[in-house]
Amino acid sequence: MKAPFSGYLADRAEGLKALAARLRERYDYVSVLATDSKGWRVRISQHAKSVADETMTTERGCVVRVHRDGLYSEAAFNDFDPGDPRAEADRLAAVLDRQLALLRDVGVEPYATAALADAPEAVVAEMETGRLPEDEDMAALIDRLTALSDRGVAAGEARLGEGSVLDCSVTAQSTHINKLFLTEHRDLRQSYVYSEGTVTVDVTRNGRNEMAYEGLSGRGGAELFDGLAQKLDEALDSAEELLSATRVEPGEYDIITAPDVSGLIAHEAFGHGVEMDMFVKGRALGADYLGRRVGSDSVTMHEGALCAVDVTSYAFDDEGTPAGDVVEIERGILKTGICDALSAQRLGVAPTGNGKRENYEHKVYTRMTNTVFDSGDDRLEDMIASIERGYLLKGISSGMEDPKHWGIQCIVEKGYEILNGRLTGRVVAPVVLTGYVPDLLGSVSMVSGDREVFGTGGCGKGYKEWVKVADGGPYLKARARLG
Repeated sequence: MKAPFSGYLADRAEGLKALAARLRERYDYVSVLATDSKGWRVRISQHAKSVADETMTTERGCVVRVHRDGLYSEAAFNDFDPGDPRAEADRLAAVLDRQLALLRDVGVEPYATAALADAPEAVVAEMETGRLPEDEDMAALIDRLTALSDRGVAAGEARLGEGSVLDCSVTAQSTHINKLFLTEHRDLRQSYVYSEGTVTVDVTRNGRNEMAYEGLSGRGGAELFDGLAQKLDEALDSAEELLSATRVEPGEYDIITAPDVSGLIAHEAFGHGVEMDMFVKGRALGADYLGRRVGSDSVTMHEGALCAVDVTSYAFDDEGTPAGDVVEIERGILKTGICDALSAQRLGVAPTGNGKRENYEHKVYTRMTNTVFDSGDDRLEDMIASIERGYLLKGISSGMEDPKHWGIQCIVEKGYEILNGRLTGRVVAPVVLTGYVPDLLGSVSMVSGDREVFGTGGCGKGYKEWVKVADGGPYLKARARLG
């Protein structure tokens, strides 16, 4: 079925167009983004049940953006009366004018930016989904997740012994995204559903506690949660491995990154580092490497809402720019970054469809969507056979980077030892992967033919401004420092 566009937004569209027309009498450019996104989050553990009628992206409200004399101003509102748009326009104009005056008088040189283009366009994108969050039988879903949590405890204790499973928690969340973007000449509407679920198992043995985590995500409804049973089995396998894992001896090794770890590297290495609002501010080394080699010939990387289908695969971004599929790295050469519309104006490039807000009350930043390495032609078994001493890395905990100097640090759940071209059965955990981005990507020598994408997490801009992202790739063979 198609996710139907919000009746709430449809009923207010004409009033919002009248509001924009009124403001257009005062400003060179006016846009309105209206949102009506609703969802829920369920978490079941052995100790508590939590049901929330909101998710990270639940919101209802509007934000207007205007341009005059090289400056932009914005104002958010959520009490719009479609029967009296002129009054709301006049109220907003008073706020917007004060902000523009402050920008001129504050004593700091602002970025002078031209008005955005406003070519005529009409879009209605109602994307396919299995089920809608608003139609879900919540009682039945809670019963299913509770049974899965109970099964996790029983299966874990059958493997590891009575009392070995401290908890098994299961989460499921689904959100119906609705966005309306209006200007004088444009009317863009999109509606889609994304969902994500996780299974976390906490185990103990001989005074040692470990936690294993598995998840799934996609652009679809609660039908995706049928896959959580398999994720539970994978989490139990991982938990058992972690209980017997040893520490890795620090050093430089040949490594193979599983698709989830490949995605973490993609996100941290060339995610924030090529967000071009950082180019405007001179805070990213990537600006100096455009057209230059940053990886081996085996490395090609895409970014964009269209290069994969997952939690952040939309039709247009929060500035009305069509979704894209950007080749950031092609055979090791950094081709371009990604950018929001205003950064694109300031840099003299085309926007890439990566202007995203945390919600309608927050400003737009350049943000990632799907960030993925391209597949290659190698087989995993051949990659393993090519390593004399090293590790296959799987599972992710966290990551960080320094866009100014291109240092990277990834916390990986575990590594499987490889000796003389074979997996030995030894597991090390946790594993910290560090290095300089061009050195790490320059060492990539083999790339598998498959690819996976993961979207159960979020990403902050610095310490705030959280949005949904997805990342992934194939198996990569490289060389890195582990500790």
